[in-house]
Amino acid sequence: MDAAKAVLPAKELAVEMDASSEEEYATQSKLLREFTSISSIDKAWTFKSNRGMASQAIFSISQPNLLANKRRKYILSATISKENCSSVNFQWAAFPIEMTGVSTIVPSPSGSKLLIIRNPENESPTRFEIWFQGQVEKEFHVPQSVHGSVYVDGWFEGISWNSDETLIAYVAEEPSSSKPVFSSMGYQKNGVSEDKECNNWKGQGEWEEEWGETYAGKRQSALFVISTRSGEVQPVKGVTKSLSTGQVVWAPSNEGSYQYLVVVGWSSNPRKLGIKYCYNRACALYAVEAPVYRSEANVFELKDNPVEYSSVFKLTQSMSSAFFPMFSPDGRFLVFMSAKSSVDSGAHLATDSLHRIDWPVNGELNFHTKIVDVIPVVQCAEDGYFPGLYCSRFLSNPWLSDGCTMVLSSVWGSSQVLLSVNVLSGDVNRISPFHSKFSWNLLFVDGDNIIAVSSSPVDVPGIRYGFLVKETTEKSLWSWSDVSSPIFKCSEKVRSLLSSHQFDILKIPVKDVSCSLNKGASKPFEAILVSSNSKNGASSPLIVMLHGGPHDVSLSSFSKNLAFLFSLGYTLLIVNYRGSLGFGEEALQSLPGKVGSQDVNDVLTAIDHVIDMGLIFPSSISVLGGSHGGFLTTHLIGQAPDKFAAAAAKNPVCNFASMVNTTDIPDWCFVENYGIEGKNKYTEAPSINDLTLFYSKSPISHISKVKTPTIFLIGAKDLRVPMSDGLQYARALKEKGVDVKILIFPDDVHAITRPRSDFESFLNIGVWFKKYSK
Repeated sequence: MDAAKAVLPAKELAVEMDASSEEEYATQSKLLREFTSISSIDKAWTFKSNRGMASQAIFSISQPNLLANKRRKYILSATISKENCSSVNFQWAAFPIEMTGVSTIVPSPSGSKLLIIRNPENESPTRFEIWFQGQVEKEFHVPQSVHGSVYVDGWFEGISWNSDETLIAYVAEEPSSSKPVFSSMGYQKNGVSEDKECNNWKGQGEWEEEWGETYAGKRQSALFVISTRSGEVQPVKGVTKSLSTGQVVWAPSNEGSYQYLVVVGWSSNPRKLGIKYCYNRACALYAVEAPVYRSEANVFELKDNPVEYSSVFKLTQSMSSAFFPMFSPDGRFLVFMSAKSSVDSGAHLATDSLHRIDWPVNGELNFHTKIVDVIPVVQCAEDGYFPGLYCSRFLSNPWLSDGCTMVLSSVWGSSQVLLSVNVLSGDVNRISPFHSKFSWNLLFVDGDNIIAVSSSPVDVPGIRYGFLVKETTEKSLWSWSDVSSPIFKCSEKVRSLLSSHQFDILKIPVKDVSCSLNKGASKPFEAILVSSNSKNGASSPLIVMLHGGPHDVSLSSFSKNLAFLFSLGYTLLIVNYRGSLGFGEEALQSLPGKVGSQDVNDVLTAIDHVIDMGLIFPSSISVLGGSHGGFLTTHLIGQAPDKFAAAAAKNPVCNFASMVNTTDIPDWCFVENYGIEGKNKYTEAPSINDLTLFYSKSPISHISKVKTPTIFLIGAKDLRVPMSDGLQYARALKEKGVDVKILIFPDDVHAITRPRSDFESFLNIGVWFKKYSK
């Protein structure tokens, strides 16, 4: 090699490696940056102001910071003035306030205080800050010897003020267990060595299992209570070690009775399986006696145990699943969600149900608590009717002024809608506009007013304010107005590109309906079509988008990454194949046992449908999916090898037979391959027959037919679909001479969402599709 070429500057090296693509990378990078910079609202709260009818709102906002490879978090406040029954005015603060290092924000019940939690880095303590009237009133540092990081992940997370704002209950990582100490003399009793520290070492001790994907390094969640006056922390005792606890709330206080906390508990027997995205983990509600703060002595004390031998009540004895506990404003009843359909069938997500427990007025609990079904599981809904409950969270205060009606966001077909639910009568009403194909996300409830965000694939999010106009015995009537906001600002270029596109939600008839299918599985599924307004748009190249799960859903909401792709000149077909959320339980349960066939055929049917209807005449077709969407992507290029010009797979499931031995959810492999019977067939030691079936239903069984150029995007720390699964398939394609590109992200897990990784992923997907989709 010529000495002058032996060492090249970075820029020259990049040009030599991919000279033909450098200009395309630069052009697409600028466009992607335009979309990436759009902010999003994570949470919001409202508080009654001292100024008459006005309310004060706080919005927690985030924005990708590519240079720091983190999400920049800040808060923006606004004063809400209701001018009349149909008009509202938002007065926004001049500037947002950046919340550097903040893990979470939790307002107090009165709205007069804010709890700010800053979780530790390395061995530093957790910081609790109480903000009050323009200053930090209190700051407490809790060392790691007391507990580790507070859980703020949205699942185990539970941070709850008591009614008089003197105590805060929360969930945090248990302090590390003691390790054996050794020296040159052998094991040291009591963990103490007579020699200097440099002459001994700590052993590993017994391995402790974790809850899988995104919970690496976290062994056990536990309950704690902190005094907002003294900063003293006490663990909540009585919960068995085999339970991981979360989602804690204070029960109503009753004078002279014991104070309880209501928590969700997940058993770790016989082992912990991955819990992220998996609602099929059995769980129950428990009432546990709380430490009581005695202000005059400035100490904690536990009152005598109300129940002999135990201070813990299992409130949901008869149910396999109970979570998201929430008390009514007057404390008369406790409502909660259940994923019993998911637990009982083994599907990782399914149709939810809503339940109520009437709380005893004297606070005295018993083991025979009656559970009232508020919203049952919907098996099959008629067209246009409520398809069932699919709710990913409750607000901290979702109640309207009547105290018995709560407002929820829930999936309805390919959209997310707003629902009002009367938890006494069970009446459910869709309160976001019924004919809107936009998706709606609830931010907060302000008396009988609602603040929400709505968006579509071609419309950036916007804040909407809802007024309760009329309450009838049959339904609620709501009026909605747009709110001007500085939060979702985007460039004129982005607005122009979005305005040149349109979207629709299409009904796709099931092909070859057999008599063995039940009614729900025979009904049409849906696909979202995003296309250009121009006449030439119908002949542009098509990208087929496939969600993971498989029991998840692609919503008709704004996605920066998808907007970037269709702005490059593509039509998008986003398929919600049977098995997706939002279409009733029968349709969802039709897929387990038929993966690799029914879902693949649904995607091919959707493609053929839009072409046969004359909606598009694509010059070429590409396919993109992650996780189970990657499973479908790699299946499609094997089962229909002449149909696709290019493919992109993010952390794809390619070989069940190898994945089952390395994933944090091996039971998923059994259920999706065998159907509901797989729940009982699941074993840590799959048989040769199991492995044979797994291989036959995997994309790798079709690899000999694949010729589609494919890019793979893989997170090296993925515990859900370990990187070996995608690499095995990608290497096998390379052996066949298929064009393959592999990007490994060393610090990413299953969802490749770190700002730089997300940016680089879609930039490379855009360039890859541009190269092959002519």
